[in-house]
Amino acid sequence: MRFFDNKNVNQQMPQKEAQMQMLKWIWSVGVNVLSRIWNTVKTFFSLHYCPSRVAKVLLAIVPFVLLLGTYIHFSNKRHEENPRDKILPTISQMYEQVKIYVVETDKRTDKNLFVDDTLASLKRLLIGVSIASVLSLIWGLSMGIYPWVRSTWMPFVTFVSIIPPLAILPIIFIGLGVEELGKISLIVLGITFLMTRDLKIAVENIPREQIVKALTLGASSWAIVYRIIFPQVMPRFIEMIRVYLSPAWLFLIAAEAIASKNGLAYRIFLSRRYLNMSLIIPIVFWITSIGFLMNFILKKILDWKYRWYVDIKNG
Repeated sequence: MRFFDNKNVNQQMPQKEAQMQMLKWIWSVGVNVLSRIWNTVKTFFSLHYCPSRVAKVLLAIVPFVLLLGTYIHFSNKRHEENPRDKILPTISQMYEQVKIYVVETDKRTDKNLFVDDTLASLKRLLIGVSIASVLSLIWGLSMGIYPWVRSTWMPFVTFVSIIPPLAILPIIFIGLGVEELGKISLIVLGITFLMTRDLKIAVENIPREQIVKALTLGASSWAIVYRIIFPQVMPRFIEMIRVYLSPAWLFLIAAEAIASKNGLAYRIFLSRRYLNMSLIIPIVFWITSIGFLMNFILKKILDWKYRWYVDIKNG
């Protein structure tokens, strides 16, 4: 019996040593993994962390996933309590409304409402922003270059730019009517004076030494404007258009909501009468997508045409 006991003990010893080695290996791997995770977390929250391209994409997706998940959760919760709830429609309900709005033709007008509303809103927006951009470019350059123009117009531009455009909306509609002219005029008046002030400041920020040196070398006033000032102001001008697209959309929505027969904002406020959130939310998403696409195109033009400005801005 003693012989067999010793034999069993001798057999159990290697097993215990193997188990101890396995536990040590698991412990070392666990400690190593936790150490790497901790170092990654510290690096992520440090001031000098620069995400990779894949990390940037993943980080950009996170807020949208959280927003969508939160909406789906509360929508399902409301529909469990009230299946006929209209405040937070489900994804399937919005899909059915969008399919009707996008695919089917209106029997009264014999038009596709989605295409008609989108083209009408884009037409008003693009015309208004284009007119405001041209006016502000000419006006801002003139005030930034010529002191007499600045002394004449700067107080007026500053005064008018402080007036809230929506406050004079009734005056615009009474004076110019509720047709296309009134809507486009609201967009023009809403952003022209603000863009003019910003552009004038951009011209004044150009180093004076460049203009003095050009005059010393015999350059004319027009040559200074178009060869020195204009190329340096244009990237800032494009960036200003990107910034003021959002106020332009705001003024367009206000104009279409009050007096219009078509347009994306008109469709939103028409659906509001019937609490049709299944259509309102997708139209808001569509307006946001159009604005994002415009901003993306202008940013790509800026990167392509004025790379030096982007590099300076990014340090």
